[in-house]
Amino acid sequence: MADLTCEFLGIRSPNPFWLASAPPTDKAYNVNRAFEAGWGGVVWKTLGEDPPIVNVNGPRYGALHANDRRLIGFNNIELITDRPLQTNLDEIRQIKKDWPDRAVIVSLMLPMQEEIWAKYVPMIEDTGADGLELNFGCPHGMSERGMGAAVGQVPEYISMATSWCKNVARIPVIVKLTPNVTNILPPAKAAMDAGADAVSLINTINSIMRVDYDTLQMHPTTDGLGTHGGYCGEAVKPIALHMVAEIARHNETSNLPISGIGGITDWRDAVDFLALGADNLQVCTAAMIYGFKIIDDLTDGLSNFLDNKGMSSITDLVGSAIPSVTDWQYLNLNYVEKAFIDQDLCIQCGRCHIACEDTSHQAITCSVDGRRHFEVIDAECVGCNLCTSVCPVEGCISMKAVSDGIDARTGNPIQTEKLNWTMHPNNPMKKVP
Repeated sequence: MADLTCEFLGIRSPNPFWLASAPPTDKAYNVNRAFEAGWGGVVWKTLGEDPPIVNVNGPRYGALHANDRRLIGFNNIELITDRPLQTNLDEIRQIKKDWPDRAVIVSLMLPMQEEIWAKYVPMIEDTGADGLELNFGCPHGMSERGMGAAVGQVPEYISMATSWCKNVARIPVIVKLTPNVTNILPPAKAAMDAGADAVSLINTINSIMRVDYDTLQMHPTTDGLGTHGGYCGEAVKPIALHMVAEIARHNETSNLPISGIGGITDWRDAVDFLALGADNLQVCTAAMIYGFKIIDDLTDGLSNFLDNKGMSSITDLVGSAIPSVTDWQYLNLNYVEKAFIDQDLCIQCGRCHIACEDTSHQAITCSVDGRRHFEVIDAECVGCNLCTSVCPVEGCISMKAVSDGIDARTGNPIQTEKLNWTMHPNNPMKKVP
């Protein structure tokens, strides 16, 4: 079987799956259970100064459900740890002693004062922790106090705080980035230039989930008032993948190690993150919803995938999809695909026809001759693949490549606009018209 051993910044763990900084890593009891289940590491829930902050004693979470009540999006207004600092430090020390083969990273959030960083970083290192993760991403509560996303949204602040930490730290320093920015590259570069050993992303996204339809107040509330929170879960994964890939594919940040976070629920999600440039993975929401035993699916699924691909370790997978990621302007406009409906699989529901007729290119006909029948009009189909997305039958509608203006399925000519393309002079992976 493929070797899932992970070495990230010199920190070894039996697999690349770490629990992210969150309620599941808030105390030794949870972390012990996680390690017994097989998790490779944890990022301890964010520590701060003493005295500890106070969390709300009411609803902290909001949820977005699919029609089958499966939870696909999650919102929280919980702050950093509300347990005494010394209690956390004592438990971290004991956990690292009991589990020397597992990665134990400590998340840290402190005010923008150099002397405070100089005070607390050595205290955390004294526990034997393997590394620090600087929380520059929390979008609620702490950001109003000048920390979290208030730092992560300003590259200059990231640089200052990272350098303060690196001035005293002897263990690796990971900077956790906020997605609440228009461009992830300046924050990532600021962390790298200030000496960060790696970045982790994404942290949660600013969000309000919904209103209460009886009271017309936002939901959830604390004594009638609510606030924006941090959005996570399956629904944020595409945003996370984009930001991970942006860092991994650009020359100025491509050598920066990445710990990927955001909606990882099963082994396929792990493959996506690793192939798009993450070196290691963090999981939170899925563990909160399904429990620590999901690690079995994650490790077994990833191992089987690597075996099927003939890969011996996760390093063979890391970044493998990056050469296929480019900017829109470099896409080959000569390439043509058309939709194809497998009539043996079609259940005649008509969703493809409705979607294409009302909102796309009127490229799917509907005829009734004893039974409903749907066909693609090749000359009208622009290959947008909306029909494949709305079709409820997997594999019923597929996209077929067209070569030299000839439909590979029927042999009929396809009318397409042709452009002359040449290779980009400075990048063999890119083309320009």
